[in-house]
Amino acid sequence: MAYWGKEGSESDTEMIRIINHSVGGLKETRVIGCELYFESQMNIQAQRHASTGTLFQVFQYLPRIAIEALLVTFIVGFISVSLIFNQNPQNLISTLSIFAVASIRLIPAVSQLMSAIGTLRNSSYSLNKLYFDLQELEVNKIEAVKYVNTLHQSNFDVFSSQSDHMQHLSLLNEIIISRISYCYPNASENALKNVFFTLKKGQSIALIGKSGAGKTTLVDVILSLLIPNNGDIRVDGISIYDNLRSWQNLIGYIPQSIFLMDDTIEKNIAFGVPDEQIDSKKLQKAIQTAQLEEFISQLPDGIKTSVGERGVRLSGGQRQRIGIARALYHEREILILDEATSALDNETESLISQAIRSLSGTKTLIIIAHRLSTVEHCDRIYVLERGTIVKSGSYQEVVLGQTIPS
Repeated sequence: MAYWGKEGSESDTEMIRIINHSVGGLKETRVIGCELYFESQMNIQAQRHASTGTLFQVFQYLPRIAIEALLVTFIVGFISVSLIFNQNPQNLISTLSIFAVASIRLIPAVSQLMSAIGTLRNSSYSLNKLYFDLQELEVNKIEAVKYVNTLHQSNFDVFSSQSDHMQHLSLLNEIIISRISYCYPNASENALKNVFFTLKKGQSIALIGKSGAGKTTLVDVILSLLIPNNGDIRVDGISIYDNLRSWQNLIGYIPQSIFLMDDTIEKNIAFGVPDEQIDSKKLQKAIQTAQLEEFISQLPDGIKTSVGERGVRLSGGQRQRIGIARALYHEREILILDEATSALDNETESLISQAIRSLSGTKTLIIIAHRLSTVEHCDRIYVLERGTIVKSGSYQEVVLGQTIPS
């Protein structure tokens, strides 16, 4: 039973994986012509699932059949032996009546017991996987709480945004990234090592470096998606770990790959806002700033146009601009752009860059970029290498190598 449960769970996992791979890469699958490969893989897993499921269902009914067969065999044998030894038939009838009553009461109870045990055994593999996942989450949560408690010498829960001890954050002067270090679980080397810099309100900075330098990890720490092993992030002298929710309410995040719901453009820009609370003025302003106005005006349904699953009906540049409009709609004080213009053509990138530059001074910007042209306007540039800031300065100092005279 336990083996069949393991086989069934693994076959389900494999079928979902095969569907994701084949449908997720549909264009490549059709062009290469490897549909039969995925179909054969799916057939193998479907047969595996069907055979284990069939065996399990068959064996669920076997206990009742087996018990009934044993009882009938026993009664026939008992009668035969009794008749051979010439026992009184009346005594035999009374004895058999006792067996009959006991059997009627016993068979349903034993059948249900055996069926329940079989179901438990069959489900044990999936249950154990869930249990160990929850245990791992609990351990990670405890470690994060210990770190924050040690950092601040207080006993509050870092994951609760409702605590009376938490302080509301608002950016008035500066953000200090103070000696941040982070190591991924089971990694041999820190992804971030003693990162330190200061970001003034209204300032724009850029994080540049080769792939694997630690730029995205640093942004994930700033977003509080990762808790650092050492160091702190302070806003006007207050640690963000005093109230993570308040800190995240200050941030607008624009990733390289924008997630879009299978819904209208309007709802994707006003992400997470109920229909009756969507502000049309804020929505229109975000659309204009993100250079979406001309595109939306050409659509028959305008902002009510559905974008399809993950924005399949839009181009890469259009999806990116919706993501930028989303961050602008929510009017966050700090905007983090993680390769936000990498999917755009040169003309559109130039327009978006102008829009971003127009926010300088009013918004605090953190930009990750590979194209150096997108960070030319930044007040300060930090070069990361192997998780460490190796160089910092203005665009002229870092990129062009020119020293600005004092």
